[in-house]
Amino acid sequence: MADLQWDEVKNFFDPHLMGTLPDVSVASTSAEDWQAVFDMVRSEGWAWEYSEGDIARRLPSGAELLSRPADAEIAQLRVWPTPDVLVIFRPWSATEIDFDVDLRQLQGQTGVDTLCGFLCAVGRRLGKPVLMSAEGGSPPPVPGFDPAADRVVLLADPEFT
Repeated sequence: MADLQWDEVKNFFDPHLMGTLPDVSVASTSAEDWQAVFDMVRSEGWAWEYSEGDIARRLPSGAELLSRPADAEIAQLRVWPTPDVLVIFRPWSATEIDFDVDLRQLQGQTGVDTLCGFLCAVGRRLGKPVLMSAEGGSPPPVPGFDPAADRVVLLADPEFT
């Protein structure tokens, strides 16, 4: 059975309510956690592309990535867990893993299942909660991976609107 059912959570997947690119994050992380995400992306066989500015580059280690100068080009890791769903990791700091998903690509039960599968993969690899909140961080987190439950759970009322 799916972690979440579309009919119960469709408000959380509405780009007009949540923003097109809701914020997804893992708190209390380190360079080793970033490396674990990079290793997971490779081991899962997902398509990916790392770039700094507009230039595609090899994916550095987590430690290399996070030791770049503050004025370096913006880095991002674009990952396609499925051919039609893009996740963009933005390594701003070692202490939090941030990424975006495009809600327009996650409509219906298939979209919910894809997101839940991805959040579970990240959360299980790191052993940490993975929380999604509206673009800009408000309202509070809605669905998220709960390591104790080992699945994605609702953290807010789906009728928050």
